[in-house]
Amino acid sequence: MRALLIINPISGTASKESIRGEVTRRLTAAGHSVDVHETTGPGDATEQTRRACSEGYDAVIAAGGDGTVNETAAALCGAEVTLGIIPCGSGNGLARHLGIPVDTAGALDIIEAGHVVTADSATVNDRPFFCTFGVGFDAAVSETFARQKRRGKLSYIRSALATYARFHPEIYSISANGHVLTERAFLVAVCNASQYGNNAYIAPEASITDGLLDVTIVNNGPLPSIALMGIDMMTGYINRNTLIHTFRAPAVEIVRRASGPAHLDGEPVSIEDSMYIRCHPGALRVFTPGEQPFRPIITPVTSMFRDLRLAVRHLMGL
Repeated sequence: MRALLIINPISGTASKESIRGEVTRRLTAAGHSVDVHETTGPGDATEQTRRACSEGYDAVIAAGGDGTVNETAAALCGAEVTLGIIPCGSGNGLARHLGIPVDTAGALDIIEAGHVVTADSATVNDRPFFCTFGVGFDAAVSETFARQKRRGKLSYIRSALATYARFHPEIYSISANGHVLTERAFLVAVCNASQYGNNAYIAPEASITDGLLDVTIVNNGPLPSIALMGIDMMTGYINRNTLIHTFRAPAVEIVRRASGPAHLDGEPVSIEDSMYIRCHPGALRVFTPGEQPFRPIITPVTSMFRDLRLAVRHLMGL
């Protein structure tokens, strides 16, 4: 295998100094060849991935967060080149959904095993995403978080609290499956995968191989109800929350009354007030152990303990 490793040096909170050496050492020992590129700014990962496709690489490995993965995967849709993911961002939503460990050694195990899944991609007004697209509160939080100097979970929680204090829900018209729903919503999330990242399951039953988008509409409610919804999102029971309306569709159109923030895979974007979102089945080849069935409580708790073990190992220098 000839692989290009793309590293985003500023993603997440951990140092990327060791990634280049560990990936190169392990894949070379397994008989593969590896070239390395560090991104220099927005769009660079997409440009380098397109170059890799034209130059005959077999795989492109994205070492970064969901933004880096998005840029890399966008250039691989429809190609025979396979995406590898070394998750080292703040949320790592796509990697977590796919069951890829959030440490370099575990992620390399997946790539070396060579199991490839043909996954769906999605677009909103022809802009690609692979995990979630959202308007409303989640998009406003992403916009606030992007302005923070520090990354990580605590910074994200602070951003969410600051955003909630000034947030006002908007009215959306949502068309799908021959029906139109108009309501004032706290947020509307259109999901190709199950979570935002950090095990926050906004669409816990979503599959990235079913050719469908999972739409989660969160209605507005008092603070205690919103807080309970947050707990349900972390336990995987969000679909049972009374504020939530969910459905599946191959395509969705969202029209909002007033302009506001939006996000693609957690990255804030400016987008038109009329949004057409479509699923593209089987567009992307990706190294993964395969999607695992989601089980409320069990899946989130298992992932939480896995993260805890990894954090302890890092503290101990193992």
